[in-house]
Amino acid sequence: MGTSPEGFAGIDTSVPNIARMQDYYLGGTNNFEADRAAAEKVLQLIPSIRAAVIENRRFLRVAVRYLAGEAGIAQFLDIGTGLPANGAVHEVARAVCPGVKVAYVDYDPSVIAHAGALLSGDDNAIAVIGDLRQPADLLADPEIREHLDFGQPLAVLLLGILHFIADDYIPGIVAALRDALAPGSYVVITHIGGYVTRRTTAEEGDAALRVYAMAGQPAFPRAEVEFTRLLDGFELIDPAVMAAAAAPDERDAASGEAIVGWRLVARKI
Repeated sequence: MGTSPEGFAGIDTSVPNIARMQDYYLGGTNNFEADRAAAEKVLQLIPSIRAAVIENRRFLRVAVRYLAGEAGIAQFLDIGTGLPANGAVHEVARAVCPGVKVAYVDYDPSVIAHAGALLSGDDNAIAVIGDLRQPADLLADPEIREHLDFGQPLAVLLLGILHFIADDYIPGIVAALRDALAPGSYVVITHIGGYVTRRTTAEEGDAALRVYAMAGQPAFPRAEVEFTRLLDGFELIDPAVMAAAAAPDERDAASGEAIVGWRLVARKI
């Protein structure tokens, strides 16, 4: 049963919201009837979507632990962070490397209100409104620039966000990251690659995409190769490297195939 948590004042909760649908998939309570109804429609079409969202959170933990530990990254920029959930980036990273700095970014005011409330009193973590479709503005945001040192390596997390951005924006986003990041920085991406599997037909996948479009957030499945060909100047990290550093119950999330998409970690050369 959803609640009416602080941070939703002034938000139209009668319209489905992607962040709140994700919260519902994860078993959270920061969602409303419209969100639950839309999420249930997707679950009827693609029952594995809940497992995919949970898997995405597991991969976040695997990647962050690897980056904060093996890779020595002490700064994280989490774009499209979604509603706060257990195992947030700053919690996972600081278990490996105390003092890690994190900037959370989302274009949804209710998300930032929630994150800001949770981070109150934490000098090493901030929450900022920003839109990845305007990457130059986001990366130049004064609050982010004051918090993170772009002259040093950092990790940019793009987990489950790029498939909600239209094709025309993607090359510019990748180019802006390449230009802004110091050598030794990382990008982490998870993305839906199409819903057509042995358990899901093209018709069911198309119907699920229509549900997201009706929620005001069209989705754009893409193949991994569409991104790897844009990553000139980056080197892909072998999934087996991260799997070796993962907890035993998370090694599949590090090295196995994603349920409904793909994931990658790349280092700027």
